[in-house]
Amino acid sequence: MTKFNYRAKDWNGKNVYGVIDSSDKQTVIESVKNNGLILLAVSEQKNGLLGELSKKVLNRVGLKQVATLTRELATMMNSGLPLTDALSLLRDQSENNPSLYEILDNCLTGVRGGLPLGRCLEKYEGVFGEAYVASIKAGEEGGVLEEVLSKLAINLENQDEFVAKVKGAMVYPVIVIVGMIAVAIIMMVVVIPKLMGLYADFGDAKLPAITQGMMAVSNFMAKWWFLLPVLIGGAIPVFRIGSRLPNFRYKRDKIILKIPIAGELIQKTILANTIRTLSMLLTAGITLVDALRIVSNVADNEVFNQAFLKIAERVQKGFSISSSFEETGEFPIIVNQMVSTGEATGKLDEVLQKVSEYFSKEAEQSVKALTSAIEPLIMIVLGIGVGFLVVAVLMPIYNLTSQF
Repeated sequence: MTKFNYRAKDWNGKNVYGVIDSSDKQTVIESVKNNGLILLAVSEQKNGLLGELSKKVLNRVGLKQVATLTRELATMMNSGLPLTDALSLLRDQSENNPSLYEILDNCLTGVRGGLPLGRCLEKYEGVFGEAYVASIKAGEEGGVLEEVLSKLAINLENQDEFVAKVKGAMVYPVIVIVGMIAVAIIMMVVVIPKLMGLYADFGDAKLPAITQGMMAVSNFMAKWWFLLPVLIGGAIPVFRIGSRLPNFRYKRDKIILKIPIAGELIQKTILANTIRTLSMLLTAGITLVDALRIVSNVADNEVFNQAFLKIAERVQKGFSISSSFEETGEFPIIVNQMVSTGEATGKLDEVLQKVSEYFSKEAEQSVKALTSAIEPLIMIVLGIGVGFLVVAVLMPIYNLTSQF
């Protein structure tokens, strides 16, 4: 299939742009005319490597765009607007983002052709996510698409707000740490070698061990500094290849979860996202086993991925939900207790929503704790580094002057 760009006008005289996957140009022309548009131009899409990269970077459809789109679509449909009209309005509003425009235009074309929205979104699962597409399908099958869209919008808005808080809290520590590393490299590669030239006139005077150690590190970095980017560049593909193996991913993610403070934050973030998604899927009418399998892909962590798949397998065999969660040994006690309560009361989706809100708040507290711990730690490291440099540079001079 080849992508064709087209430009047309509707009967109100408004310009309409879009992209259609087709085997030939004539099919594109007929498709545009069948949609009630006046075709002005059609051309085959030819993007080089640079063009593809620019499109992905500049026109990327992120979490915030998906959340806004879902909220607007839910509002329109709850107001009684037909799905095709809502998609048409949203498409026209997204002309400044060609990627989003293409998605909405293709979905509009599919819906007008008789396809359900969930089916149209399948090819864009990488943008919206498996849970999103599955929820839309379930909402259409159950005749509650408007309700599902509203819940999806709330879920995405909460997720976007949480991600923004985490990123905002981590900006200062990241900038300071990067600055410290840059200063340390400059000192070792440029400044220290020049200072060490002062000791060349000392003759056979024995330098302190701390100064000799610093000189050895500085000399090594000055001569072999180019090895650092080479090692990093070589480690990236090796790490990517290893990430394709489940055992490697499991061990890597297990280690990450054990990192002090940061590991706890990652765990709470994963629990908040996965449990919120599980609640949303159950509310949409998706079966528990299917919902658990979908959530395993949302976790983005092999430890919890395997845990949710194990729970799905046990539930399918007839085991209770609460015992299945407890059997994995990966979930905090509060999760097991709340799942047991939800199972007993028949309100598992509502209970899971409360649990996700709990972990969202806990994750926010962990972010604050992490930033609070990083600031004094940075000051301590800076103090030790400065003290080390002062002692290493000034001690030989002090020893030399004390001999006279």
